[in-house]
Amino acid sequence: MKVSSNQQAAPWLLLVFTLPTAKASERVGVWRKLQRYGTVQLPASGYVLPNNPANQERFEWLATSIRNSKGQAAVAQVSSFDELRNEQLEEMFNNARARDYQALEKDLKKFGKPARRGSDDAALVRFKRRLQQIAEIDFFSSPARARLEAAMQRLETKDTKQTTRGKQNPKDYVGRTWITRPHPGIDRVSSAWLIVRYIDPQAKFIFDADSKGHPDAIPFDMFNAGGFGHIGNDCTFETLLKSFGIKDSRLKLLAQAVHDADLADECFGRSEALGIDRILDGWNKQGLPNEEVLRKGMEMIEGLYKGIR
Repeated sequence: MKVSSNQQAAPWLLLVFTLPTAKASERVGVWRKLQRYGTVQLPASGYVLPNNPANQERFEWLATSIRNSKGQAAVAQVSSFDELRNEQLEEMFNNARARDYQALEKDLKKFGKPARRGSDDAALVRFKRRLQQIAEIDFFSSPARARLEAAMQRLETKDTKQTTRGKQNPKDYVGRTWITRPHPGIDRVSSAWLIVRYIDPQAKFIFDADSKGHPDAIPFDMFNAGGFGHIGNDCTFETLLKSFGIKDSRLKLLAQAVHDADLADECFGRSEALGIDRILDGWNKQGLPNEEVLRKGMEMIEGLYKGIR
């Protein structure tokens, strides 16, 4: 094994550690984290991850936790291993992810049977999250990944055919007034951004808790007012995306982030919009005008859209 001090020249990170035998629960906790991080274990000793800043931070924090539990731990940047070529290590990672994908595929097949399908949106969401978690540690693009993504897409398509709303024509919504509740939060701000960017560039927004006084305005994220709002497990932003058939890979990621921030159910495991939601809440508590909160919030959503990955 060759240890390198040059991070760019060292493609691997190695964690070696020991814990006192009495620390059984700590040992289990460390093992679970190693599984979650997607490590592979060397035949002799130690755990390996590809060398990148995120994995470096994970190993360093885990090593600190082990030392705090009266164990010993070290993290090294490794250029090569004596008896393992880089290609062999990559194959070990791909084999580990293939087992993860196969377990998910087995569950998806059971879920896809007519007797089990029903309209269990929550189960489908859990499967999507599991796929995302595996993909995040699929460092070398296991061939099984494409097959599972296609299977998930087929399930989503079936679900959409069962529950989709009629597609709306954006041309019917140009130059309209849109109404929502005062004190806009993450779902309403992102929905307004989506409306202006993809549906109605000339949109005007008004704020009122009761839409009855504005019969010509289109409600969104309003309680018992029709228009566009939460449907099933979808927040308003997701409803608008589906209603207008808007396709954009970054918008899909943004929708997941908005969903998690708005519904706080950790459905997709995305945290990018949580900070924006807190800022909007702070501005509303400061008494900023609704129009200003909306304008400034839409600027933040635009930035998140361009930067989300």
